[in-house]
Amino acid sequence: MDFNCKTALVTGAAGFIGYHLSQRLLADGCRVVGIDNMNHYYDVRLKQARLDMLTPHHNFIFHQLDLADLEGLTNVFDVENPDGVVNLAAQAGVRYSLKNPHAYVEANIVGFVNLLECCRHHQTGHLVFASSSSVYGANTAMPFSVHHNVDHPVSLYAATKKSNELMAHTYCHLYGMACTGLRFFTVYGPWGRPDMALFLFTDAILNDRPIQVFNHGKMQRDFTYIDDIVEGVVRVLARLPEPNPGWNSDAPDPGSSYARYRIYNIGNNQPVELTRFIEVIEEAVGKKAKKEMMDMQPGDVPATFADIDDLARDVGFSPATPIEEGVGRFVEWYREYYGM
Repeated sequence: MDFNCKTALVTGAAGFIGYHLSQRLLADGCRVVGIDNMNHYYDVRLKQARLDMLTPHHNFIFHQLDLADLEGLTNVFDVENPDGVVNLAAQAGVRYSLKNPHAYVEANIVGFVNLLECCRHHQTGHLVFASSSSVYGANTAMPFSVHHNVDHPVSLYAATKKSNELMAHTYCHLYGMACTGLRFFTVYGPWGRPDMALFLFTDAILNDRPIQVFNHGKMQRDFTYIDDIVEGVVRVLARLPEPNPGWNSDAPDPGSSYARYRIYNIGNNQPVELTRFIEVIEEAVGKKAKKEMMDMQPGDVPATFADIDDLARDVGFSPATPIEEGVGRFVEWYREYYGM
């Protein structure tokens, strides 16, 4: 069923994906209400710079707010009355979850249940929320499918993302809400996060520092360009999830439900080995990397590979930007942003 979102609430609007999605929704004529707590997980100046690109739009309203603040969040819903919500606010990062687990519980669990409660009480038409390829955890059957069981996470970050999926389904069951979860696969591109490999490697190579290559370069990732992610999110937001008429409680399908609930993978469907990814960065930068070969870190998975058949079937879109093109655009942005 089609869904016309006139006012979209985007949480994490000053974040990497949230910024790009807000720009796209504004260009499409949507009124965008942005929320972000502007935390210090990475350089706040980058978040502020993204926000500064959004605030000149007359149809953009910003609230600096933490989702854990239920009273503040309820007030935003009362005042702005969004038709649809895209939740991109979260404490991100697999490795940081080993150091500061409580930040993940506060942002990803407490904050998410607050959002569910606000959507429920304000009868929001559609909640689209960011999950992660990390939920596949110890799974090794490739490509990863939304129809696979994902009960064995290997990081607290992944566990909080799986909990989001479970909580959303519960609200769909109890209150008839419409919720769609999106498992993102290694998103990259201009304005990307400084804690992600592409940013770290580009910064280090250009500044003549060595890069840390985990699992001795044998990692594989389904790198997905930001424009493809945004296109997928916009299309999913415009399509309300319907109950699966073939859903069978004797053999439950994890990717769908008898309720108005769906899960999709958004990935490039073309995993790339880390060594090749580094080569593409070197080509774009015009300089070789100094490499420090490292063992795989706790919480990491050796490979990700998305089965995107459901996404392609239901919204008519499959990510397809090659890494050579996407990495080139990132390096071009990086040089311009940092004046190199």
